Amino acid sequence: MVFFTPYCAKRDPAVRWLAGLLVGCWLAFAGSALAFDKSVVRQAAIRAVPQGYVLDADVDIVLNPTLEDALSKGINLYFLLELELSRPREWWLDEDIAEPVRKSRIYYHLLLRRYVVESGYTTRTVATLGEALAMLGRVDGWQVLERDALKAGRHYDARLRLRLDTALLPRPLSIGAVTSDKWEMVTPWYDWSFDAPAIPPPASSQPLP
Repeated sequence: MVFFTPYCAKRDPAVRWLAGLLVGCWLAFAGSALAFDKSVVRQAAIRAVPQGYVLDADVDIVLNPTLEDALSKGINLYFLLELELSRPREWWLDEDIAEPVRKSRIYYHLLLRRYVVESGYTTRTVATLGEALAMLGRVDGWQVLERDALKAGRHYDARLRLRLDTALLPRPLSIGAVTSDKWEMVTPWYDWSFDAPAIPPPASSQPLP
C-alpha cells in the first residue's frame, strides 16, 4: 500500500512558525497599546450651587511615550473635556439639554523646567509630569448649566470624556495624527444618571458692623 503525504503537511512547521510569529507580533502590539491606553474617567457628579449647576470629576490621564516626548520638547498639548446632558423620554427621542466643553492646555516650560497647566482662567505650574496630569484630571466646580436649565427632582442622563485635541497640534503633527494612533488620547465615555438637585438660595449678605 502506498501512502501519499499531502504537500501542505510538509509545510506545516513553516506555517506554524509564521502563524506563531504573526500572533506574537499582534500580542506585542496589543499589549503595548493597552499599556498606554489606561486613561479613564474615575467618577463624575453634577451638583447645585446658587449660580447653577457645576461638575466635579476625577480623570486618570496616561500619556503614551510619543506624547510624553512631545511635551518634553516644548510642544503644547490641548485637551477637551466633553460633557453631554440629556433627559430621557418614554415615547420620544431623548431631549438634549447641553453639551458644554472645557478646554485645557499642558506644556513644558523649557526655561523654567516646569510643567504648566492651563484650565479655564487658571494657570498653575508644577515640577513633574505626574503632578501636571493629576492637576489636569481634577475637575472642581466647573459650571456647566445656568440656574433654570434643569428641573429639580427630574431624572437626567450624563456622559463625560476627555480627549486630546489633535486639531491644535503643530501642523506637521496634526496631519500625521490622522493616520497614527500615537497622537491619540481619549477616555471611554463615563455614563451616569442623576436626579437634578434643587438650587440652594444665595448666601444672605452679612450686615455691616
